[in-house]
Amino acid sequence: MNLSQRILSLQPSATMAINAKAQEMRAQGRKVVSLAVGEPDFVTPDHIIQAAKQALDEGFVRYTPVPGIPELRDAVGGYFSRFYQVSPEREEVILSNGGKHCLYNLFQCLLDPGDEVLIPAPYWVSYPAMVQLAQGVPVFVSTEAEDNFLVSVDKLEEAVTDKTRAIIINTPSNPTGCHYSQEQLNELAAWAKSKDIFIISDEIYDQLVYEPAKPASLAGFWAENKDRVAVVNGLSKSMAMTGWRVGFCLAHKDLIKAMTKIQGQSTSNICSIAQKGALAGLTGSYEMVEKMRQSFLTRRDLALKIVLSWPDVVCPKPDGAFYLFPRVDAIYNDKVKNSTELCQIILEEAEVALVPGAAFGDDRCVRISYALDEETLTNALNRVGEVLARLR
Repeated sequence: MNLSQRILSLQPSATMAINAKAQEMRAQGRKVVSLAVGEPDFVTPDHIIQAAKQALDEGFVRYTPVPGIPELRDAVGGYFSRFYQVSPEREEVILSNGGKHCLYNLFQCLLDPGDEVLIPAPYWVSYPAMVQLAQGVPVFVSTEAEDNFLVSVDKLEEAVTDKTRAIIINTPSNPTGCHYSQEQLNELAAWAKSKDIFIISDEIYDQLVYEPAKPASLAGFWAENKDRVAVVNGLSKSMAMTGWRVGFCLAHKDLIKAMTKIQGQSTSNICSIAQKGALAGLTGSYEMVEKMRQSFLTRRDLALKIVLSWPDVVCPKPDGAFYLFPRVDAIYNDKVKNSTELCQIILEEAEVALVPGAAFGDDRCVRISYALDEETLTNALNRVGEVLARLR
């Protein structure tokens, strides 16, 4: 069958591939633990579930407006007002099928063929693919563990060209968990503005920031520069709603109109039932969000202590999300040449699934998700440590 060059050049998601392999091994009776998928292990808060059930009982099962039901768009505006003292109009908000869908729509609206997008590395695996699908060119800007994998203006200056159209910043970061302070984020935004570069701020983990670090957002910058920035967020991580597929974007109303046009010709509205659940989540209690945050903080400290006990491994302390991104290349040798081979060995010998750093643009590292219970996490990481010790 003849497929387009566009799709043939696209790589499948490495995290999903690793998880599929782990599931295959489980089907064979092996007790594989997955530290590969970025998904909270908590159940969606009950008040959200009950709102969805009520929507079903009331027959709320028809098409809705493409960018979301009005009261939900207003609730998103309320979210930004509550946490970042910014009050967008309804027309400056769109609901999409997860934050990923918002990002995809943004790139489709912003990029012409050959436009370049600066992507600090390590990066979330889908950024380059989405840029390429919009016929843009991803330009990677490397960072170092010693700098907490945070990009600097100096690094960006080296990468910018007359074709640079946009930059994407993710804080807290997937895969590193590292987080920009508000001052650092403002500096990046000011630099982008000075270069007439559009900035996309992916803030999907903004509710999972650990003290003494504080949440940071470009929502305030957006309020003063609405045509220069888009802020992407959603409920998958903060409210354990991964399967519900609810993301939202804050942007200039003209850009929201353009995104609505694309969405109207592709998916139309997101699930009506999920919208009612999201409305309850955004307007209801955040008590469960705080419980999850505290639990993730405990797990971070536990996992980081074990990882830093591994010889020759370097890992910055993450300020958010639920990932560690240790640098393990000191272990590489003639038998283990890269992160992909290392993760394959760990999966076979330790029966623990990790994601190779190569998938995130840094082959020196591996990604560990600590979004599971402490006993399972401890046992899995100890098994990984045993494999690494044998490889040394």
